[in-house]
Amino acid sequence: MSEATVSQDALWEGQVEVDDATFFAVLEETVALLGRSGIPHLFMGGLASAALGRPRWTHDIDVFVRPEDAGSALDTLAAAGFRTQETNPRWLYKALKDRVLVDVIFVSSGGVFLDEEMVGRARHAEVEGYPVSVIPAEDLVVIKALVHKEHSPRHWFDALALLRRDDLDWAYLVRRARQHGPLRVLSLLYYARSNDQVVPDHVIEDVLEAARQEVAA
Repeated sequence: MSEATVSQDALWEGQVEVDDATFFAVLEETVALLGRSGIPHLFMGGLASAALGRPRWTHDIDVFVRPEDAGSALDTLAAAGFRTQETNPRWLYKALKDRVLVDVIFVSSGGVFLDEEMVGRARHAEVEGYPVSVIPAEDLVVIKALVHKEHSPRHWFDALALLRRDDLDWAYLVRRARQHGPLRVLSLLYYARSNDQVVPDHVIEDVLEAARQEVAA
């Protein structure tokens, strides 16, 4: 099916399925372009969930950049033939090539920004054999807890899968949770406990204290 026969809304919403070869070709090009650009960036969303948590497919590519770099990232993709769109100046730009959508995110749910510590803790992983640098698992847990909605339960279960990792830096996760939505993260941690997942007592206590402060504020 050609791009002309697909609704433009569906294209720009990342609702169009493409074959694996096309998706990974666009991913590989995006990784290379942004790598050469020198723009600090990490991949997040479904790619990061698949690399760090549980196997699952995604129809789009989510890349996280600093707000001051969002325009440059979009220009880099446009120069390589991507169609681009400054979708929402508050948090999101988009690029499109071969029906594969690239979301250029510069403010994530809960007011989370890409910062130096996140970049320094990047995880270098593979998705179906393709190397990608993704945001730390701990940050992804917090973001997934914050973005979870009724129509997108996958985010909740992505986060639960991440909590099963045996290499989580719990102190870092607590610190990030204190900064962004401790009440939502606390609910996730309690749910994980109810499913017999290991969450240390001190983590629950620390996030609980932050959640109490959030409610009282």
